[in-house]
Amino acid sequence: MSRVSKLFGLIALLCLAIGCEDGVKPRDPAIQAVDAGGALPETCPDEYWVKFDTTRGDVVMEVHRAWSPYGADRFYELVKSGFYDGCKVFRVVPFVVQFGINGDPHVSAKWHDANLPDDKYEVRDTNRKSNLRGYITFAKSQLPNSRTTQIFINCIDNSNLDRQGFTPFGVVLSGMEAIDALYSSYGEEPSHSQERIVKEGDAYLSAAFPKLDSIRTATILPGKPAEAEKQDVKKPAESKKPAEPSAVQPAPAKKGG
Repeated sequence: MSRVSKLFGLIALLCLAIGCEDGVKPRDPAIQAVDAGGALPETCPDEYWVKFDTTRGDVVMEVHRAWSPYGADRFYELVKSGFYDGCKVFRVVPFVVQFGINGDPHVSAKWHDANLPDDKYEVRDTNRKSNLRGYITFAKSQLPNSRTTQIFINCIDNSNLDRQGFTPFGVVLSGMEAIDALYSSYGEEPSHSQERIVKEGDAYLSAAFPKLDSIRTATILPGKPAEAEKQDVKKPAESKKPAEPSAVQPAPAKKGG
């Protein structure tokens, strides 16, 4: 080996040693799995509150970053950007209500490949919450890292979804009566046309399913609402009937990492 080769070898070893001492580690494989077109959202507050003004009344939610860090960050980003404003609630079935496809196809296209890494927890992690009635979770396919913008609110006890990687990031503090009142006669039918909803947006939904309810505006609140304090933030009532395992997965299979 030449002196030059030995010198470069020593420099490489020195750089590696400095990196280890500084705590430089390889990127998390889950983060590397995010599609090139996507980006990790900004870090949200540890706890924040969101109000949905829906066509059936106000819904106030409390979000905890510790429950699902990537999910809470993305939801914060989407609400701040106005993504959910005007979104129609296209899936209203006994066990969940689901939404999160923007009415403007150009906006949907922007977020289509913005996949999030999965939030993974140990079985006994106390930060992880269950998919009980009133808890809010990102929809995903069976593929890893497939969450983007769609979320669902559990209407019953769906705790059997926990083991499939559906991680709640928030809970409804008030307004479950509005969620329960959302127009439900279309059942699963709109959900079966998700690819068309993405491509045509509200032009399609308004023509094919004119009675769907919607989220007029979604707003990040400056603090915990007084009415929530008065209610003592009691957990919503739970039902014993679980959802089917595939019940909250979006119809088109999203690509994962």
